[in-house]
Amino acid sequence: MPEDLELERVRSVSSSDSGAPGTRFFQGATISVRPIALAYRLITIALIATGLIRIIGIFSGTPEWNSLLFYTVLSNILCLVWMVLLSIRTIQDLKRDGARGTSTPSPRWSGAVMMAITVTLLIYLVILVPFAFQQAGDYVPFSFTDNLIHIITPCLLIGDWLLFVHKGAFRWIDPLLWTLIPYAYLVFGFTFGALGGEFRPGQKYPYPFMNLDTLGLGGVALWILSLSVALIGVGYVYVAIDRGLSRLSPSR
Repeated sequence: MPEDLELERVRSVSSSDSGAPGTRFFQGATISVRPIALAYRLITIALIATGLIRIIGIFSGTPEWNSLLFYTVLSNILCLVWMVLLSIRTIQDLKRDGARGTSTPSPRWSGAVMMAITVTLLIYLVILVPFAFQQAGDYVPFSFTDNLIHIITPCLLIGDWLLFVHKGAFRWIDPLLWTLIPYAYLVFGFTFGALGGEFRPGQKYPYPFMNLDTLGLGGVALWILSLSVALIGVGYVYVAIDRGLSRLSPSR
């Protein structure tokens, strides 16, 4: 089936699969019960918001607003906004079409947001945690706040896609398109530092692998290339899973 026809089929199923007799609990490998999806999404919103509030210190009296300059926090904000949109769409579909069916503004955008936060997970586990263990000071990785924004949020976004988003919409070009979000941050990060901005006092690079002064241009380029290969590879794993699970969906 051509890609555009397949995407149209997915959109049709996602928006119009209502509570008619015979509609099953599962739509292929996807849970097609909107109240369950809504509960999951509301819980996810609460957890993401908790992580953001804690990392920024909104209620501490001395908020660290410079945290908003880091990809980790920005990607969590993106996830929060997306989850709010998903919840609104789920409520709308629940009122209009009933309890049975899937709800998302776009399965492919779900993939893009999921990949954006997957970057946060990978960078934390592959770079930030090992780097932190080599540093002096009292920072301890895997704290509750760290786990919320680096691990729990990514897992919740991946879980939402796996459980509640109809499969079969991803295209083989998508992993390349998904890299535009982290690449946009790289452009921002290098530009901000080059113009004299500081992510923290005395820190003009947000992450160790971007430190041109320490690693040099070649070292930074090698890190970015390696991370890009890993990220795109994970993206194609997501596409393969999407295609595989779509074969379990009932034909229409």
